[in-house]
Amino acid sequence: MRRAALVVAGIAAAALLAACSSGSSTATDTGAAAAGSSAAAGGSAAASGDRGAPVKLTLWHNYGTEQNATATKALTDAYTAKHPNVTFDIVAQPGDNYFSLLQAAAVSQTGPDLAVMWTGLFDLKYKDWLTNLKDLIPAETLAKVQGLEWMSPDFNKDNGPLVMPLERQFYIGFYNKKLLADAGVTAVPSTWDELFAACDKLKATGVTPIVYGNGGQSLGATFYPWYDMSYLMSGAYPVDKWKGLYDGTIAWDAPANVDQLTKWASLKSKGCTNDDILTKTNNLDDFTSGKAAMIIDGTWDTQKFTDVMKDNVAAFVPPFSTTPAKGVIEYPGDGFSITKYSKNQQAAADFLTFLASPEGAAIVDKAGLIPDLEGTTTTNPVNEQMLGFAADGGMTRYPMLDNVVQGDVVDVGNKMLPSVLDGSTTPQDGLSQMAAAWQSLPEEARGANYQ
Repeated sequence: MRRAALVVAGIAAAALLAACSSGSSTATDTGAAAAGSSAAAGGSAAASGDRGAPVKLTLWHNYGTEQNATATKALTDAYTAKHPNVTFDIVAQPGDNYFSLLQAAAVSQTGPDLAVMWTGLFDLKYKDWLTNLKDLIPAETLAKVQGLEWMSPDFNKDNGPLVMPLERQFYIGFYNKKLLADAGVTAVPSTWDELFAACDKLKATGVTPIVYGNGGQSLGATFYPWYDMSYLMSGAYPVDKWKGLYDGTIAWDAPANVDQLTKWASLKSKGCTNDDILTKTNNLDDFTSGKAAMIIDGTWDTQKFTDVMKDNVAAFVPPFSTTPAKGVIEYPGDGFSITKYSKNQQAAADFLTFLASPEGAAIVDKAGLIPDLEGTTTTNPVNEQMLGFAADGGMTRYPMLDNVVQGDVVDVGNKMLPSVLDGSTTPQDGLSQMAAAWQSLPEEARGANYQ
């Protein structure tokens, strides 16, 4: 999903793994379980039935306290209620070195049965220690899951997925309806010029136009820049040209990219953001309390916003474009994988089959997320609004950029892009370092085929 991962392989990481694993907790709270016990919905009776041998599945995630963690706990509770012999040891791992820990666990084969895995190039990078789900999960179940191409070898869903997605995600903007109305902003901005004009009006009322910080998905010391970067690049290129950022057809320091980041950096220099963008941790609170009018975030925080702000919050596509924005970042960004070394392959697969059932989708929706299952809906009105951008509004769906470009480039972007917005690094310098990271990749990692 969405995200950055510094992969540090080696035996030294295995020692760290043991220390971090000690913070696990068993899923024991009572979960709401709806009726229905078919193999397709709840797993095969032979492997996971309520009269089978006891099975404990260890599950690792890097969700912190976001709604994905809430959904994960509710899903495991509901599954145990249906299959009392299956329990879960849920381990919340730190986000900043999560993949290092998984890598070390794969080497020592001491890790989890199930692990949160990001889709796109992330699961392809780790495919050697992930189980292909094609032969473990019924074909009729997989046929209802959307976006399986993004989690399958060669981005071809016929090759079978390495991940069962938890939800359909958006990188998206949220805005406070009343604050915009009070400032005289009569239409949600759809271009750079409209955004800067709205910022001037909002500043005049004493509120922060756009708040940045590392609250919510805490993936590092500063705010996560790839939400914005995805929209910066969607404002510069059609989706069918994005592969150029992977294979070098479009250089990272191309003039169009420099121009986009120059406009982005001027958000702070023109006073459209908070001053402390690199250190702020309570940006979500500033937004929900009415101190800030807009925030760029994701669906994992929709429920938090609607719980507090009720119908005063709505979604918008960040307007990082000289013409009205026509692209929305809508993508199944993460889910659960089964490790090849798990001794509970079928039991783990049965849980993932449950996740992809109508009952599982209802639990995901109740947690405030958007189910990734064909034919299901979301009851959160702001999530429903997001789905309408492409389904009804004619916008083009884009993947999350950090999931479809090389991890080494993403890592450099994590370091450089926040300082570009802050003004301490020029757009040219930041993008040049990302271009250098791309140039240093092995030739096979920057060719025509995704890997």
